[in-house]
Amino acid sequence: MSKQRLGLDNLSPPSGSKRPAKRIGRGHGSGSGKTSGKGHKGQKSRTGVSIPAWFEGGQMPLYRRVPKRGFKSLNPKRFQVVNLSAIAELSEMSIGPDELASHGLIRSAGKRVKVLGDGTLGRAITVRAHAFSASAREQIAADGGTAELIG
Repeated sequence: MSKQRLGLDNLSPPSGSKRPAKRIGRGHGSGSGKTSGKGHKGQKSRTGVSIPAWFEGGQMPLYRRVPKRGFKSLNPKRFQVVNLSAIAELSEMSIGPDELASHGLIRSAGKRVKVLGDGTLGRAITVRAHAFSASAREQIAADGGTAELIG
């Protein structure tokens, strides 16, 4: 007796893995007749119901009960931050977003960069960035370097 080869034309689920569909609304004797397992009346027993997760049954919703605070800018100025301690480990004498991105200190050379003053440089370096913290500016100047702002 040869064993039949398995292919897309003769696939079948393992025995016991599939159950017959539940036949609802087929009389009291079926066990799920009359209300078809949906309880009694109400919005959820009707067809086409889709109640959003945040709906509270007509009660004043939470997002309207809680007071609003603060302000969220529609176009915030987001920066990628780099500390001076990370820049000090690089060997270049002139460092900008391209060099920072190539060394993996920032994700993208096309986005804005801000240099923060954590750490020391220890040598004169020209640092180009879109923004500098006051302490970073002082530290770069103290080490004899220059902090150039990019437009």
